[in-house]
Order: sequence, then structure tokens, then C-alpha cells
Amino acid sequence: MKGAEVVDNKAEAAFQPSLSWRACVALIAAVTTLALDYVTKVFVKNTLMVTGESFSAIPGILSFRFVANEGAAFSLGEGMGLLFAAFAVLVVIAILQYLSRARQVSKLETLGLGLVAGGALGNAIDRLALGYVVDFIATDFIDFPVFNVADIGICVGVFLAFAGFMFLSPAAKVDATAELNARDEAAAARRARRRAARGSRARGGSGGHVDSGGSGGAPAGPEDEHGPAAGGDA
Repeated sequence: MKGAEVVDNKAEAAFQPSLSWRACVALIAAVTTLALDYVTKVFVKNTLMVTGESFSAIPGILSFRFVANEGAAFSLGEGMGLLFAAFAVLVVIAILQYLSRARQVSKLETLGLGLVAGGALGNAIDRLALGYVVDFIATDFIDFPVFNVADIGICVGVFLAFAGFMFLSPAAKVDATAELNARDEAAAARRARRRAARGSRARGGSGGHVDSGGSGGAPAGPEDEHGPAAGGDA
């Protein structure tokens, strides 16, 4: 049992950061985003949705009003709710696969992907349960689509994941030129070994043919071909 635990620990340590760290951070980020999104949407449905009124949080800058969004994030792609819900599920599955299989990821990348997963699930639950997404955050100083906490999680998560991958991921620090040169050298070495093996087989085959030809004995001399010499009759 102890030997198996040591092997598991070594395998997990090969991941940067470890699988357990990734799971904890991504899960906390996803659950936090999902919980905040759910709580705020319940509040909006019990207040602004019932009254139909809007609430000015910061006059001229930010206000809250209920909008039933049948599309994607920021009220885009209306009428394609089920398709977006299916896509959100695929995104979450892809994130799980990536975090569980990629050997090297940054911590910021892990946090960002957790936020994306939580936001995607929040909006997907709305589409499947209600047929639309509850949006309520409106910017008054610019003409911008109404959005929600899940949308914020998705956008912030994508930005963090991209920045983490480009600038902080251990995988991005690998010298691409050295990696390609190493692959070329390994391929050349494999080709050389194959050529040497073919040459060795060819030499072995030709040597066996010569031996089989010589196994019949020495070539016949003149006496063997024409019989005994004439002097033998005297």
C-alpha cells in the first residue's frame, strides 16, 4: 500500500501545479461563481421581475433591471438557447479534460478556467430550467447589452486563462526551437538504426547464399570431367 501511495504521489507531482491543487482551485472558483449567479438571479426574479421596475445602483453608470435573455452571453444569439446550453456542457467537459491531462498549466490559468466553468453552468441551468437566462446588470453610460454574474465570470475567466497560458504557464516557457531540434535528432537516429538493421540483414542473406553454393565440394578438375588419363590403359 505504501509503495502504491509513493507512486501516486510521484505521478501527481509531475503535474505543475498538482492535480489536487487544480481540482480544489477550479472547483472553488466554479462553485463560487455559480452560487453568486444563482443567488442574484433568485433575488431579481423575486423583486425586479415581479415589479417590472429598474433600480439605479450608481446613477448614470450602473442600474439593475430584469431582462429575459433567450440567447447567449450579453443577449446575443437569441432563439438558440438549447444549442448554447449544449455548448456550455461541452465547454465544461473540455475544461475538465484539459485540467486533468495537461502536464503543465499556470495557477492563474486554472483559476480562470474554473470561473468559465461556473459561469457556463449558471447560464446553462437557466436555459434548461426556464428557457431563458436572467440578465439584470445594465450599464447606463454606454449602450451595452444587459448581463449577469455568470457572464462576468465567463469574461473574466477567459481573460485570466489566456493571460495565464501566454505569460505564466510552464508550457509556454519551453524553448520551441530546442524542442524541434531534439525531435529532428531523434528521428534521424531512428532512421540511421533502421538503415543499419537493413544493411545487416542484407549482408547476412548474401553470406548464406555463398555458403550454400560451396557446400557441394570443390569444382571438378579435368580428370573428373573426362575420366582417367590415357596412360592408365597401358
